[in-house]
Amino acid sequence: MALVPTLQAQAGTAAVQAACTAPAWAEGNTYTVGTQVTYQGHTYQALQTHTAYVGAGWTPSTTPSLWTDLGACTGGGGPTTPPPTTPSGVPSAPGNLRVTATTDTSLALAWNASTGTVTGYRVYEGTTVKATVTGTSTTISSLTAGSTHTYTVKAYNAQGESGASNSVTATTTGGTTNPPAGFAAAPYLYQWGDPPNPQTVQSATGIKWFTLAFVLSSGGCTPAWDGSRSLTGGVDQTVINQVRAGGGDVIPSFGGWSGNKLGPNCSTPQALANAYQTVINTYSLKAIDIDIENTDEFENDTVRNRIVDALKIVKQNNPNLKVIVTFGTATTGPGYYAQQLISRAASTGANIDVFTIMPFDFGGGANMYNSTVSASEGLKTMLKSAFGWSDDTAYRHMGISGMNGLSDQQELTSVAYWQQIRDYAQSHHLARLAFWSVNRDRPCAGGGVVSNCSGIAQNNWQFTQITATFTG
Repeated sequence: MALVPTLQAQAGTAAVQAACTAPAWAEGNTYTVGTQVTYQGHTYQALQTHTAYVGAGWTPSTTPSLWTDLGACTGGGGPTTPPPTTPSGVPSAPGNLRVTATTDTSLALAWNASTGTVTGYRVYEGTTVKATVTGTSTTISSLTAGSTHTYTVKAYNAQGESGASNSVTATTTGGTTNPPAGFAAAPYLYQWGDPPNPQTVQSATGIKWFTLAFVLSSGGCTPAWDGSRSLTGGVDQTVINQVRAGGGDVIPSFGGWSGNKLGPNCSTPQALANAYQTVINTYSLKAIDIDIENTDEFENDTVRNRIVDALKIVKQNNPNLKVIVTFGTATTGPGYYAQQLISRAASTGANIDVFTIMPFDFGGGANMYNSTVSASEGLKTMLKSAFGWSDDTAYRHMGISGMNGLSDQQELTSVAYWQQIRDYAQSHHLARLAFWSVNRDRPCAGGGVVSNCSGIAQNNWQFTQITATFTG
């Protein structure tokens, strides 16, 4: 479009008055008067000479550094920015900015290419350019372990810079940022097996947090307590309110051994992440636990990978949320399927905070302290190999979730053993200590394994009291 040398409406016709009188032009019409541009009801005048082209968008051949809004002239006017439209010839905004890998000191990013002529891309953290590249990926290095960063990307060419992509937020691994107070010690509590009042247990033991079991599928990809109870308005909501009124908080656990799981029922990582997010939003959570032990989830490559990929999405959307993954182990450390889960988490940058083993049901292991330590050291070695962590960093991403008293296979974790396990976890600064369960933390005779007592002689809440002294 050529320069219009005289006063002329480009869309519609209107009476035009002197330059600094607010003109009664039609909303949305476009006009050109020398160095003036009116767009979407606002009239701008450049404060330096340029050639103005106006139409569906506008492209000055020399972009003015300052503009004045003539509609405000009677009130004094003043410098402003040009209309928020993308000049023609500038590339489109890049799409689908995402984090593709995470380490202690770096975050890898990728995005979809812009349309139009592209000279390169600039990666921004706030208003600071962190990288300039010609391709559609880069790695931001020299970051601090455990630090959180938010990025956008813009394409550019000789005509200017595109709009910004979507933003992504991610946290480097290996950090020592403090978790929420009380998070480290959170034994399991469930709403069968004669559940105790949580405030009674809090008062008697000093425990503050509980891991609540289990969130399952109520049909399809819809979460519900034990697959049947609504997230709000029922006994589970009451328990959460009681725990919080007692000065603590909760960690909902998704999965477990039995029941209908969300992992196989949600068809994509995004759908599963949405199901997790529903629960996170319902209770304004600080942490979640994914108990992945059922064969339909743990031993199915597609479902197991779906869970890890969903957790990556959850962490990107909730960078301050603590994510725990809990799985079984042998006395020498986690087995094949757990190794695959850890490798997937490392290769995709899922940013899982705590990998927790369940050191029981070994099918052996007479000394449950020695077996637990051996299994934990096996997990540490595995994490070091997968993530490149030091011993200390690996320990700080580990958890233990035992079974108080007698296990399903008649293994005995005694009160004395649990004290030793607590001491081991504390001295190595593990991130989590839990056990199955508070409901069972009561004495009963006969040696049977039931849901409301431990099968051994003990005091009420004795394992919970020991656990409450663990601080990580």
